[in-house]
Amino acid sequence: MSKQTILGRVTQLAKANINALLDQAEDPQKMLDQLIRDYANNIAEAEEAVAATIGNLRLMEQDHQEDVDAAKEWGEKALAASRKADELRAGGQTAEADRFDNLAKVALGRQLQSEKEARTAEPTIAAQTDVVAKLRTGLDRMGTKLGELKAKRDELVARSKSADAQNRMMDAVQSIDVLDPTSELSRFEDKVRREEARALGKQELAASSLDAQFEQLDALGDSAEIEARLAALKS
Repeated sequence: MSKQTILGRVTQLAKANINALLDQAEDPQKMLDQLIRDYANNIAEAEEAVAATIGNLRLMEQDHQEDVDAAKEWGEKALAASRKADELRAGGQTAEADRFDNLAKVALGRQLQSEKEARTAEPTIAAQTDVVAKLRTGLDRMGTKLGELKAKRDELVARSKSADAQNRMMDAVQSIDVLDPTSELSRFEDKVRREEARALGKQELAASSLDAQFEQLDALGDSAEIEARLAALKS
């Protein structure tokens, strides 16, 4: 996987619009759960890729430092060989002095080569350092986005549970309204009142029958009195 590809993926994932994704989802909670899994997997993959990129950068930095150190070392060797040549030439040992001057030239050539290699690596190291910085920033943003996703998922679950509880409560209230127990009490009260009214009617009927019997008794008494008086007249 190339570094540009890694950077592109990290940037794209970090810029993902959560709200837009949720608006398009039929089941936002399932969508968030899937997004969280995808983000976690992508972050893990990106971390491995970024770690490899950082590792390559560190190797280049080590190679660069080795070239810098080598250039310094070859410079010191060239200086030592040149001084030895001057010392020998001062003592009349021209041939030996020339040999050390040649060694100094070889050392200077190695120094020059090491410096060139160090300079050549510097732009690449600078570019890689910039890429690594961007990748790390992208990973940080992905971590923040993952936290947002989890918080959004938790909020959604809590709201869903609250809405479900409210719906159950409203269904219960509607059931109470439909099966109002006070209406049953009213019907029972009406029945009791009818029974009471019928009892009163029976009492009134019984009372009127008794009065009639007493009236008949009074009528019989009058007839007897009349017969007795009639008998008295005849005697």
